[in-house]
Formats: sequence, C-alpha cells, structure tokens
Amino acid sequence: MSVAAATGVERIARAFALAKAERRLAVVIYLTVGYPDRAATAPLLRAALDGGADVLELGVPFSDPLADGATVQRASEAALANGVTVADCIAEARGVVAERDAPVLFMGYANPFLRYGLERFAHDARDAGAAGVIVPDVPAEESAPFDAVLGPAGLVRVDLYAPTTPDDRLARLVPASRGFVYCVSLAGVTGARRTLAADVAAFVGRVRAHTVLPIALGFGISEPTHVAALRGVVDGVVIGSAAIDAVTAASDKPAALRAFVRGLADAGRS
Repeated sequence: MSVAAATGVERIARAFALAKAERRLAVVIYLTVGYPDRAATAPLLRAALDGGADVLELGVPFSDPLADGATVQRASEAALANGVTVADCIAEARGVVAERDAPVLFMGYANPFLRYGLERFAHDARDAGAAGVIVPDVPAEESAPFDAVLGPAGLVRVDLYAPTTPDDRLARLVPASRGFVYCVSLAGVTGARRTLAADVAAFVGRVRAHTVLPIALGFGISEPTHVAALRGVVDGVVIGSAAIDAVTAASDKPAALRAFVRGLADAGRS
C-alpha cells in the first residue's frame, strides 16, 4: 500500500500490528519541531526511527502548552524563538514520511491549528502523508470542528484519557476512538518520572473494556525499566520529555537519541 493510498488509521494499525507480531511494545517518540534548532529536526526524527521508534509525534510549538511540563515547555519556547510554524511542522512530516514511510502524528494545541485553518491543515497534513493529530486541549466532546475535516481526509484524532476519567465517560467516548487510545499514566503534566503510578494496570483495564484498539501509555515514562514493566499491560509506550532530555544533554544528538530509543525498544521485547 502506498503512502498516498493509506489512511492514518491504516498506517497506525500497521505499525502496532508489526510490533505485536514481533512480540514487543510499539514505541512512540515525541520531539518538538525546531528544537534545539531548525536544522536538527530531520536528523533527530530519522535517528529515532533508526533506534526502533514505530510512530513519531511531531510537537507543534505553542506559547502556552498547558499539558506539558518544564522540558517540553522549554523546547517549545526555543522552537518558537527559532521561528517554527505549523507549515514547518508539516514540511518535516512530509520529508520523513517520504523517506521512511513512518506514521507521523502532530501533537499540538488547538490555537495554532485554528490559526492555520482547519480545512487547510487537514488538506496539507494529508498531502504530507501524516497519520493524524493529538490536540490535548480539545476534549472529545468539543472535537466536532476537528473531526469534520480530519475524518474525510483520512486523518485520525487521538484522544487522551487520564486515570481520573470516570467509567461512564470511558464507556461513552472510547468506543469512538480511532488509531489507538492514548492513556495518560498520571493526573498531571508531561515530564520524566522516576517511577510509574501504581494504578496503571487497573486504569488500562478499565479502558480496554471499551475498545479493541491498541492502547499506548504516556506521561512520565522515561527509562527502559518503565517500558519493561509495561509488557503485557499496554500495546505501546509514548516517550517525550525523556527523549528531549537525551537530546539536550548530548553533543552528538542524533547518536544519543538513537541509543536512547534503542534501549527503550529492547526493553519492550518479550
């Protein structure tokens, strides 16, 4: 199936199915476009894939990333100072999809997408070969304007669910999910943590009762031991802040990210 022919749903399903067939957790890596500088993004995206990432999240910089902790906030501020726009993010997606056929999601807040124009964004993102978006400040109940343009373009909108989500809301919304279900490991913002929450398995079980889609867990996952502990609990892991930290601290940033992702991917193997 060609990049142009495959919808976002199909391309995400293909990535998670491959991971399952290989008896491992799918690895989703988040990187802020334009951090630490504009030229760094393309090599870092490719390094993540070389290390074993199955899905890429391209962070769209925004001045008030309310769901993100200090690491992503600083990266977003730097990217904005570097002049990164939604159009730049789409261009980065186009480049990596054309070269690697990787499922790419845009992770960003509503304002930049609305300013760009939702119909224009859906058209351009589809044309670039992207799989979809994650918009953390738009709850599923208020997503109709996004869904009206993303769905017809073959793009998914992935919702986030926290452990505090009541069962009745899960029952109402999770069955309508597309692509995969993104579970948040804790009530709070993104950022590397030293330990995982104790109630993760119970929370994932509550979500899994309402869907046959893959479930990925994010927020706080930062090291291989976390990934290993999630084997048999979830289908994939999402790592953002720890990936940015690995890049920030290194002189050879692509090599450091490649090694970091490889460690996570190896830990997810049964």
